[in-house]
Amino acid sequence: MRPSGMLRKHRVYRGLFDRGMWFFSIYQEIQLESVAVNVTIQDFVADVESKLFFRNKQQVSEEIMFIFPVDPDTVVYTFYATMGDTRIEAMLWDKEEAQKLHKATSGMENLRYLQDQPDIWGPVFACFLGTLPPNRDVAINLCYIQELPLHTDGAALFCWSRYLLPQHMRFNWQISEDEILENLHFRICLQSACGVSHVDINSSHTPLQYTAPDQTSAEVSLKSTPWHFDDLQLLVYYKGPHNLSAVVESRDPKAAPGSLLGDPVVMVTLKPSIPEVVPSTGQLGEFLFLIDCSLFQDAQNTLLFLLKSLPVGCYFNIYSFGATFKAFYPQSVEYTQESMDNAVRRLSSICPDLGGCDLLGLLKSIYSTPLLHEHPRQLFIFIQRKISSEEEAIMAEVHRYRDDQRCFCFPVNSCDSFKLCQAISLETKGECVCIHSKLDMTSEAVKCLQQALKPLASEISLHWDLPPGLEVTMIRKAPESIFQGHQSIIYAQIHGQAQDPEADVAAVTLKYLVGSQSFDYTLRFSLLPSADDRLPVHRMAMMHLLWKLSRDGTSRSEKDIWQNAVTFSLSLGVQSPFTSSIAVRMELMDTWHHDSLPLDSPMLLPPSHNLVPCQLLWCGFRPVWFNSTKFWMVQKFQFCLEMLHPKASDAVVLTKLSSPRKEQESPPEELVMEEPPPFHISWDWKISPLSTRLCDFSSLRAVVALQKANGSWDLTSALTSALRLSKAEVKGQRPSKHVKPTAWATVLALVWLHRYKWRVSWSELLEAKSCRWLRDQTEIHLDECLEAANSLLGCLVEPISFRM
Repeated sequence: MRPSGMLRKHRVYRGLFDRGMWFFSIYQEIQLESVAVNVTIQDFVADVESKLFFRNKQQVSEEIMFIFPVDPDTVVYTFYATMGDTRIEAMLWDKEEAQKLHKATSGMENLRYLQDQPDIWGPVFACFLGTLPPNRDVAINLCYIQELPLHTDGAALFCWSRYLLPQHMRFNWQISEDEILENLHFRICLQSACGVSHVDINSSHTPLQYTAPDQTSAEVSLKSTPWHFDDLQLLVYYKGPHNLSAVVESRDPKAAPGSLLGDPVVMVTLKPSIPEVVPSTGQLGEFLFLIDCSLFQDAQNTLLFLLKSLPVGCYFNIYSFGATFKAFYPQSVEYTQESMDNAVRRLSSICPDLGGCDLLGLLKSIYSTPLLHEHPRQLFIFIQRKISSEEEAIMAEVHRYRDDQRCFCFPVNSCDSFKLCQAISLETKGECVCIHSKLDMTSEAVKCLQQALKPLASEISLHWDLPPGLEVTMIRKAPESIFQGHQSIIYAQIHGQAQDPEADVAAVTLKYLVGSQSFDYTLRFSLLPSADDRLPVHRMAMMHLLWKLSRDGTSRSEKDIWQNAVTFSLSLGVQSPFTSSIAVRMELMDTWHHDSLPLDSPMLLPPSHNLVPCQLLWCGFRPVWFNSTKFWMVQKFQFCLEMLHPKASDAVVLTKLSSPRKEQESPPEELVMEEPPPFHISWDWKISPLSTRLCDFSSLRAVVALQKANGSWDLTSALTSALRLSKAEVKGQRPSKHVKPTAWATVLALVWLHRYKWRVSWSELLEAKSCRWLRDQTEIHLDECLEAANSLLGCLVEPISFRM
């Protein structure tokens, strides 16, 4: 979500993207003086009507441009600017006709440079407004609809950039509240059939005032801007169950029944309740690891930990991409001992590729393979190089399959594709983590895998119960699965004629599985809602319908479908793949005349000198540096250690930590299954001096490499060597002859790993998998094994540490 816009001096643009919101630096020359905003929030959709007043404080004229970032869940349906007696209005046209008009529009180069700006990414709505004389005002009218994200505590989250609030109010601490209210008119209307519970706003506001006896609607207004230069954040909490909510919007009485506008549309928000821990017969998920070949040597260690951490029963595959791309397997394979061993052996077979970076071709290949039933797809993308001018095409592919996947992206710190990775993660509700070192890469990737392995809702279905005579046609279907902490908004058209005119109640039932547990929730909702002239639900439904028509490959040969799509776009101002924006400069009296004209009137086509540069642009990607507080603190701590122990070299410290406590000996033959370790890679990993002080990574990698797919370890000479144990030690501490060697080896490895857990969190998933394996075993004499392992390794690990 990037709900922000701004005015800019021509060719001066600076900004920083962070977590879906643009933060802008505003110069004092073009100052935002007052704001009037009306926001209507229905469950998880916001309809925003805003008017922004800017003034040129310079003594010279300034060329100005309005820029508004548009994310996939936002529909801008009204934009016009008023300067004196001139009004500049953006209108939608058929895309081919608009392209012809763009060619005839002088000054389009005033927009083109935006595509090469280093601090702009993704789609933006941009309109070049021309020259603003000294001490003159420009009023911007902007209306848009936006699906709101789900906050971690279940609230609907609405954001408004601090740079769309009057400037002087943030710098003058002596200003009175009355003066603030003169320049800030921010009114928020809340509506929900479930009832509005309360709101949380990070600025001073009026008390929540209910406008309906049943508390299904309420109002609140701002009294000041957010404190400490924050963006405005509004959290709306609703009453009742949070698994299911519905909003029905009445038809447009001017539209023909049977059309999208001529029928009611229902918006259903799905928020499945997902327990943290549930019994499961197997682990769901398809995990795909995409590795930039130029980064592969650095990523091998990370891939090892990821492969070993996967649960039995899931599906996986590994892809390397450069000028071309290759897959370990033709298609995803089930995670078994054989497939895991094969993948680990092949880690060293990939050669560096310094050519191009064909991520687009790889994504198209992945998306062309069918989804595995009950195995939601999650991508882990590690990238270091710049994508070759294919950002827009990549995002189009990602958007097309946004409901069928989740992407975790790991760009290297100075990576030219950093912002593309952010866009991919936001689009799929995943996460983007900037990698500053190989240490960070493994740690952050395993953290994201922990998130990806959390329980999810699968086999989602909706069942409708409508009065006889009414039917439902899905516009945006429910996804097959919803991840924990996420929601999904679907839209459906209600058509037909009820046999009983007084039947005004319907019901919808949500069914899904979490592991082996089934859940279902039924919601009854009214079919007679109050009408909204701005039709926000219809507009959002129309946006999804238009994208669906585009994805399904609607061609010009399908005249009816295509013509309906264009008509829908033009009628409600909804941007689509079939339309494009054109801005027209008109005198106010011409504007009044325009308002009375039908949309298809030829009189709307103005002379070329009245056309204004205006377009929905896809801006390019450039490298940007993001500092990591965690990385900085590590470096600072390392410096402190060196100050405290200036004479102890890193090599000496590493030698002391990694040397065995006692002389190495071969383990007893009767306890050891002679099997070569399945991992033979010459690691070239330059670890920071502090890291070597904290953990013996060579032994850690060796122990992890020997873990089996089910989480256990075989008692081999390779394992005892990696644990720095001797033959006499293993034989002397053996709890009982009845203890199976595999169980004894697994407990030893678990205790050894747990010793490093406070230093390296990467082993949590490995430990959890091992604990599950131990719990499934019988007659393993766990208490005796744990006591013996503690004594042998000098640890104090309690059974509760492993939840055993």
